[in-house]
Amino acid sequence: MLAAVALTRYLKDNGLPGTIRYYGCPGEEGGSGKTFMARAGVFADVDTALTWHPAPFNGVRSTNNLAVLEIYRRFEGVAAHASNGAHLGRSALDALELMNVGVNFLREHMPQDCRVHYAITDAGGKAANVVQARAEALYLVRAPQMPEALALAARIDKIAKGAAMMTETEVEIVFDRAATNLLPNIALETAIHQNMAALGPVPFDEADIAFAKENQKTLTPEAISSSIRLYQIKGDVFANSRLDGSTGLHLGLRDFEGQSHFRAGSTDVGDVSWITPTAQCWAPAWAIGTAPHTRQVVAQGKSPAAHKAFAHAAKSLAATGLDLILDVDLLARANVEWREKTEDKPYQCPIPDHIGPKLSLPI
Repeated sequence: MLAAVALTRYLKDNGLPGTIRYYGCPGEEGGSGKTFMARAGVFADVDTALTWHPAPFNGVRSTNNLAVLEIYRRFEGVAAHASNGAHLGRSALDALELMNVGVNFLREHMPQDCRVHYAITDAGGKAANVVQARAEALYLVRAPQMPEALALAARIDKIAKGAAMMTETEVEIVFDRAATNLLPNIALETAIHQNMAALGPVPFDEADIAFAKENQKTLTPEAISSSIRLYQIKGDVFANSRLDGSTGLHLGLRDFEGQSHFRAGSTDVGDVSWITPTAQCWAPAWAIGTAPHTRQVVAQGKSPAAHKAFAHAAKSLAATGLDLILDVDLLARANVEWREKTEDKPYQCPIPDHIGPKLSLPI
């Protein structure tokens, strides 16, 4: 929002043309908000999209994030007393466990760059002396491309149906959410990186660094070194920046190699990237070593250091937006790159038309 407001005011004050549109994007992780927005055509008339994400590091990393699907498998059986009348029951929990066993055998026979995760969201109850009449698991499937994710999910559906047959139960397959793999755009990412380099490091002070180091005390040395590897920090634009985590916060700017890397995570930014040229930057709102979706993120998310990182990202995005308005060649290069990746594979929203966004998410 800060980037959009600042750039809009600059264009107005200087009599420059251009339309800046800001989208609030709810339910990014658990709700696939931008996927639903993409399905609704929200981004159809957008020339380019720029965004950012908090991280332990400052810079641009060109990534091929994985496509993701989340689907519930719900089993219904017949309750019975587990001692006196077990033969009359049909265990939904048995079916769920058999499905999990089957999926674990599947892991050997799926592509190595795919992922399958699950959570048992309903085990049927806490009583052990009954045959459980209901059970549910949420399965998350990731793959480099959405067709691969859909194919893998279909195999899991067959396993679920087989488990239901073995236990004489019923299974319901309920689609939850999805996000398409991200298409990086080197032309846009290079422009953001150049603006971040011109802007300089985030202006953290000693209090910011001290707070970050306090948070690092809750992390293991392995977590800190793993964070550096995860974000593939091999060099820094600013020579005085150390990359071993000892500074608490990243005081430099990650080198940009101008080529894309595999990243095992997923994001609904991916759906936007199939509709219009898209790029994002990272800003160091967390101490080095902080893993996403952890209590350490919560502890640092509204700190003064985080707000400085937010503002730094906004300046970089606003400057890049201005470049796109003033430099028609930059916009053209971004479009050429995007068309090369999408011309034979037009975007198809992975969420079925009858599935709507959730108005609330489980905690």
